Amino acid sequence: MSETTPARPVAVVTGASGGIGEASARRLAAEGYEVVLGARRVERLEAIAADIGGRAIALDVTDDASVDAFAAQVPVLSVLVNNAGGALGADAVLDADLDGWRTMYETNVLGTVRVTKALIGALEVSGSGTIINIGSIAGFEIYPGGAGYIAAKHGVWTTSRTLRLELLGRPIRVTEIQPGMVETDFARVRFDGDEEKAKAVYQGMTPLVADDVADLVAFVATRPEHVNLDSIVVRPRDQATGRDVHRSA
Repeated sequence: MSETTPARPVAVVTGASGGIGEASARRLAAEGYEVVLGARRVERLEAIAADIGGRAIALDVTDDASVDAFAAQVPVLSVLVNNAGGALGADAVLDADLDGWRTMYETNVLGTVRVTKALIGALEVSGSGTIINIGSIAGFEIYPGGAGYIAAKHGVWTTSRTLRLELLGRPIRVTEIQPGMVETDFARVRFDGDEEKAKAVYQGMTPLVADDVADLVAFVATRPEHVNLDSIVVRPRDQATGRDVHRSA
């Protein structure tokens, strides 16, 4: 083993200070990875990293300098989980908050591209790299009041599929996981901290939880290196589409 080769395979998780990102970091650590956690909430990030024996590095995926500084500390990488993203608001198209739309695109799409570009060399150096993009069923389905988020996640979907083609022949796999309804801080953030609106999203049904998605992240990462799971769509049993949800009375 060379001086630059890590003792354990390294995994990077963005948006790792909560929700699916935190759950994925914990699950990958349990699988034996040295996990590098990136997010803006550094205090929370450091607490999680200390708990799982990982490394916490401040990361803003919308900022070139932040991403470059982060990537400089990860010379060899086996798994990249592009999880940073999220939704803001539920505006109709004609009432669109363009600043919110711009933020969603910057975080979900350009953030994924920015981090992937910065770490592609480290993934290739490992000899067998895996990129896991956390998308959404919103990437290929539509519903009223979600156009800004839908457009952003469609961007993640098309970027993931294009990247899969462009990396063909190189030792790097590309998977997109596309969850339906997952109960995390997602709805709370989307509705600007409005607890009642956030709770109403999951009222009368049983949503997925972050650990359900993290299980899939670990499954993808631990497949034999010749196996590429191009995409995984996962929803709660109570949800058939972005609009069709069974709710008990």
